Amino acid sequence: MSKFCPVTGKGPMSGNNRSHSLRATRRSWSVNLQPYKIEVDGKVQTVRMSARAYRTLNKTAKKA
Repeated sequence: MSKFCPVTGKGPMSGNNRSHSLRATRRSWSVNLQPYKIEVDGKVQTVRMSARAYRTLNKTAKKA
């Protein structure tokens, strides 16, 4: 499965691990993808989206 959020388009990021002596080794951070059941076009579907995107969708749904 891909490591991209279909809602926000967020993908994996890369950077460095830093030890106490400040040696740098490459590492990556994955997106926090979780399976959520949401309603799309009147049908309930399971979608793997980031937890942040799900929280944002819930926040905007509560306001409306």
